[in-house]
Amino acid sequence: MSTEQEATLQSDPLAGLGEAIESAAGSLNHAAANASASAKVAARKVKATAHSGAYHAAYGLAFGAVFSAVFLVELLPENNVFRRGFEDGAEEGFDAAIAKSAARRAKKRELIEAEEELDLDDEAEAPAAAEPAAPKKKAPARRK
Repeated sequence: MSTEQEATLQSDPLAGLGEAIESAAGSLNHAAANASASAKVAARKVKATAHSGAYHAAYGLAFGAVFSAVFLVELLPENNVFRRGFEDGAEEGFDAAIAKSAARRAKKRELIEAEEELDLDDEAEAPAAAEPAAPKKKAPARRK
């Protein structure tokens, strides 16, 4: 230190304390930022682990149920009423699941198409430049 700084520090004892407090505050700010970033990384890892565990649990349950059912059905004779019932029920259940999945996908597509029909203008564009959305055609009413 120079003689001027030593003289300033000797004349003002609180100046050294102020510098120490500023240094400590800076260190605390850095520590808080690092802790926040570490917490975010840890939360992502915990979430990924929980999702993986849930997936594997669901997979194991589904596999176990289907494998057990198929194994038991294969033990029954071919012309057995129970075997035919299990096979027909499984086929109908599979078809119903596929139909429900297709209906869900069609509904999502319908919502997306409806969103595209909305007249969403950016604030930068002039309102007069916007084109009105074409009206939807209604299905004819059913007559009894």
